[in-house]
Amino acid sequence: MNVVLLSTYELGHQPFGLASPAAWLRAAGAEVVCFDLAVQPLDETAVAGAALIGVYVPMHTATRLAGELLPRLRALAPAAHICCFGLYATPNEALLRELGADTLIGGEFEAELVALYDAIEDGTRRHEDTTTRRAGEDTLLVRDFAPSRLRDAPLGSVVSLERLEFRVPERETLPPLGAYARLLMPDDTQRIAGYTEATRGCKHLCRHCPIVPVYGGRFRAVARDVVLEDIRRQVAAGAQHITFGDPDFFNGPGHALPLVRALHAEHPALTYDVTIKVEHLLAQARHLPELRDTGCLFITSAIEALDDTILVYFDKRHTRAHVACAVALLRETGIALNATFVAFTPWTTRAVYQDWLRTIADLGLVESVAPVQYAIRLLIPAGSRLLELPEVQALVRPFDRHLLSYPWAHPDPQMDELQTRVMRAVHRMQRAGTGRASIFAHVWQLAHDGAPLTLELDRSRALVPQMSEPWYC
Repeated sequence: MNVVLLSTYELGHQPFGLASPAAWLRAAGAEVVCFDLAVQPLDETAVAGAALIGVYVPMHTATRLAGELLPRLRALAPAAHICCFGLYATPNEALLRELGADTLIGGEFEAELVALYDAIEDGTRRHEDTTTRRAGEDTLLVRDFAPSRLRDAPLGSVVSLERLEFRVPERETLPPLGAYARLLMPDDTQRIAGYTEATRGCKHLCRHCPIVPVYGGRFRAVARDVVLEDIRRQVAAGAQHITFGDPDFFNGPGHALPLVRALHAEHPALTYDVTIKVEHLLAQARHLPELRDTGCLFITSAIEALDDTILVYFDKRHTRAHVACAVALLRETGIALNATFVAFTPWTTRAVYQDWLRTIADLGLVESVAPVQYAIRLLIPAGSRLLELPEVQALVRPFDRHLLSYPWAHPDPQMDELQTRVMRAVHRMQRAGTGRASIFAHVWQLAHDGAPLTLELDRSRALVPQMSEPWYC
């Protein structure tokens, strides 16, 4: 049986979310083809010949693109069973189903995709053995078959947190690593970057995070030998740097540290980056030198805000003072920081935004912040824990199907206007190749009603490694 797996966007990485289920489905006997629509066109012939089509929806942008794609897939393959899988599948079930999806799978999706494949394959065989003849024609509508393992789930959706024995992802039919984002080094050299995941889910419950509604504070580890073999194959394919896409690499230090030790022993020239929250940077500070010594170039940390009130709303479990400590700690250790923020929230006044910019400068973080971060606006997706807050309930409008979020307007309309101006300026200046310090100075000017930057930026801070595609959601 033919299976087509599709990815629309995965932050400029070769999609792990296709490579992993492809390995599982092929082991079950499926003929699988993968297409990453971020870097290659859709093969309509392959889609038309598929019995099962899987669309990976790991994040907001990918899901909006999938929503545009689903009607086209249904038109190309009216008899196919279409499944959306990934973090944004089940929270957006009603919309995705209306657009053409039959099944939604959240959480650990590989085994559920195999179960869906087996059910469709079994149903196909049974229909072929007892074919109903109407008007002299055989009828077989695979998409009307109810998969046995999903039959009891409401409306054909399931969230699985099963502990899986993961398989090594199969990437051979995906576009080569050179087609994706590269690591840009301070000396103007570039490195081909690969991507893998050592854990999935997260044990924390930050209110604004889309992982929480699905995983509910749990995470799952991928076996070390599977991760190492995945990296080994990517190195053979040209990877010089690896991004670990774990929501938090220090959810399980006992899993992470032996992994990077083994990685460095086998590939001493290979570098990598990880994501770690501020709370863990401080609690696990003793392990940071080992990350550096095994090749960690930078750590992404979702700082989100430098205002303690906003941090409480987000339930981030760190404070402005904690951030300053983490910055100093990483600087002392010799690991660069890639800081991410939610710049515009309902609680971000102009004074708060101005103070945020000043603190970024005071902490020497101008080169550590991708300029798009100055314009990021709070997204409230379906299932967000922010909706538990009365302040948010009073603020949001009904769910917007096109935006895939609950719209909100700032109490001060000038803040929404500022966000729009900052976003436009950042995009324009990045396209022109403007450096981070100059973009920061321009954003400062916008935030201060045209007044020029009066701070003296610390030019002693070296440029930091960064990916050629800036972080987005």
